[in-house]
Amino acid sequence: GRLASLLEKVKACRACADELPLGARPVLQISPEARILIASQAPGKKVHESGIPFDDDSGRRLRQWMGISEEQFYDASLIAILPMGFCYPGKGTGGDKPPRLECAPLWRDRILEQLPQLSLTLLVGTYAQNHRLPPGTVTDRVFNFRAYLPDYFPLPHPSWRSRIWAERNPWFEERVIPQLRAAISDALKI
Repeated sequence: GRLASLLEKVKACRACADELPLGARPVLQISPEARILIASQAPGKKVHESGIPFDDDSGRRLRQWMGISEEQFYDASLIAILPMGFCYPGKGTGGDKPPRLECAPLWRDRILEQLPQLSLTLLVGTYAQNHRLPPGTVTDRVFNFRAYLPDYFPLPHPSWRSRIWAERNPWFEERVIPQLRAAISDALKI
C-alpha cells in the first residue's frame, strides 16, 4: 500500500546523509492501525546502531512513565514512533545535536496522513513540542498538559537529565504520570 511504499522511500532517504557523522539510518515505527503517536527528537547513537526506536535508557524511562510493557511499546499496531529527525544527528555540546531540519518537512505530514487511527500524540521534548504547540518552556507545557488534551500530551525528554528535572518538579510524578497513564489506556482501549 501507500504506507509501505512511503516507508521504503523514508528508509532510502539520504537528504542529509553527508551531514550525519554515522551516515543515514532512519529509525521509526509506524502502522496505519496505531492509536498513539510518540513524537520524539531524533535517535541517539545506541538506537542508530540497533535500528530499534528508544532501545536505550530513555526508552526504558519513557515506557515506565507510560505504564506499558515493552511488547505493547513495540507493537506498531498500537504505537507509532515518529521522531522529528529520523537519523542520529551526532554529538553536540551537552548531548546530541538537534534533529536535522530537513526531515520533518520532507516526511512528517505525508506519514501522518497514513495514520488515521491516532487519538493521542505524546510530544516528547522541546523539538516535538515546538513543532505543534505555541511558544513556551517544556516545564510550563508539561505542568499545563491538560490545556493540550485530548490531542497532545507534552512530556520532558526521558534522558538521564529528566531525573534531575523530575526531582525539581515533584508534581510530575505525582500529578502528570497518573494522567498520562490514564490517557494512554484510554487511547489504547486497555
